[in-house]
Amino acid sequence: MIRVLIAEDQAMIAGALAALLAIERDIDVVGTAHNGREALQLARKLKPDVLLADIEMPEMTGIELAAAVRSEGIGRVAILTTFARPGYLRRALEVGASAYLLKDAPASRLADAIRRVHAGGRVVDPQLAAEAWESADPLTDRERQVLRLAGEGQSGPEIAAALDLAEGTVRNYLSEGISKVGGRNRVDAARIARQKGWL
Repeated sequence: MIRVLIAEDQAMIAGALAALLAIERDIDVVGTAHNGREALQLARKLKPDVLLADIEMPEMTGIELAAAVRSEGIGRVAILTTFARPGYLRRALEVGASAYLLKDAPASRLADAIRRVHAGGRVVDPQLAAEAWESADPLTDRERQVLRLAGEGQSGPEIAAALDLAEGTVRNYLSEGISKVGGRNRVDAARIARQKGWL
């Protein structure tokens, strides 16, 4: 049996995924988590073969979760998302995700993808993969953090306090991030970066 843990913050979708996978004779859904941090705690406890994770979740994103799972050697991660964003795909693969699946794909592909990931393979939409390698993420991790918080409406002093940085350092990161993505201001830069999947 392939032991699968589902990390999905929308309860209805998590339930639907669990029901869909329960039909498969060789797949056992061992748990469901509603945010990334809970998923990591459950993964440590349950040791699933495959962790099926949404990309945008509270407390810890699917990308952050994939990185943690890889560093701890807990299992393999398959990202399941609505976002066909090349930047997300690229970052997910760079941190060790084994699959990047879109929620609008046929349901039959999900179980097959889980089997392939369990067997050590990778599953990625070919067209999305080609786009991902054409548009590299120009942001550093710190620029990404600062732009994400700016996009959420936080002020310079609030960002500085949240990230334990000097306000001047925050201004520098914002300036660099805005310049790199070609934004008119911090909000526009965050919007552009989010659309590309860089945040």
